[in-house]
Amino acid sequence: MLGNTIGVLFRVTTFGESHGPAVGCVVDGCPPGVELCEQDIQLQLDRRRPGQSNISTSRSEPDRCEILSGVFEGRTTGTPIAMLIRNQDAESGAYEPLRDVYRPGHADYTYQARYGIRDHRGGGRASGRETAARVAAGAVAGAVIALDDMEVYAHTVKIGSIEAKRFRRAEIERNPVRCADQQTAMAMAQAVIEAQEAGDSLGGVVEVVATGIPPGLGEPVFSKLDAELASALMGIGAVKGVEFGAGFKVAQMRGSEMNDPIYMKNKKVRMSSNRSGGILGGISTGEDIVMRIAVKPTPSISLPQRTVDHDGKRHTLKIKGRHDPCICPRIVPVAESMAAIVLADHLIRLKSIAGR
Repeated sequence: MLGNTIGVLFRVTTFGESHGPAVGCVVDGCPPGVELCEQDIQLQLDRRRPGQSNISTSRSEPDRCEILSGVFEGRTTGTPIAMLIRNQDAESGAYEPLRDVYRPGHADYTYQARYGIRDHRGGGRASGRETAARVAAGAVAGAVIALDDMEVYAHTVKIGSIEAKRFRRAEIERNPVRCADQQTAMAMAQAVIEAQEAGDSLGGVVEVVATGIPPGLGEPVFSKLDAELASALMGIGAVKGVEFGAGFKVAQMRGSEMNDPIYMKNKKVRMSSNRSGGILGGISTGEDIVMRIAVKPTPSISLPQRTVDHDGKRHTLKIKGRHDPCICPRIVPVAESMAAIVLADHLIRLKSIAGR
């Protein structure tokens, strides 16, 4: 399936289902000689894995990564890197009542309409569990772009109606919602707990920032950098919207307000503001690339919901099992990974141009 692969020169293919034996990925096109070991992958997987706090699912997966190929004596060989993450705590029996019933907000019906068959256990391929493979691939991409002093980080800026007012990067990994505003993080966590106790869930907004980006990444027409970043981020199941820089606020601006003034500093072109989000005409400007994603509330809730089964029979459904009451905290490393994969691909594309 072409839909399981992303990238042109740096290509990532993921495989596996939520309740299958394992999930994993194959990374092809990684340059040789990049320092990489299983611990590098594990550091990122540990940030995504379930069971991290009282506001995440209680499913307990160690998410141990096995590198099967493409790495020798701590360095990439330039050949495909295959990585495997075994599923160890799947409770498939909890999903048996859902074998023939479509869960509201999930991809159950659309998968059935597309393929005529679906894995009902935890959502199968449509489960957030698949994103573990993306994070593994993203760790490889992160190592590639780090060689050119590029980095991607993300943080929660809004959960429900509660929005961060301050930014301190060091705070992101110090609280369960991964918010850069410590005081707001406490309020966000409490709101998630209250929604969970009410049998409901919350959505939010996560900001993704890429730093150290050189000018010139991207293509001017069909492979615009912002278009491919947006596609990668929208490819995360819970994401329903993406914006860059000033985002949807540009619709309320005049050109004089929107345009970023240009100046020279140390013989380099710079911009005194960044309302464009670091990309103009589909090509990076050299400023930070700033993106925000709208993350929907977890669709698996215990409140009664109306639905139908394969035969059209009506049902009132109360979903049981182990689910995140808010996806934002665990989507942070996933969003970082998807952005890093696209940036690694475009960096290698730029370097493939003669004379670069």
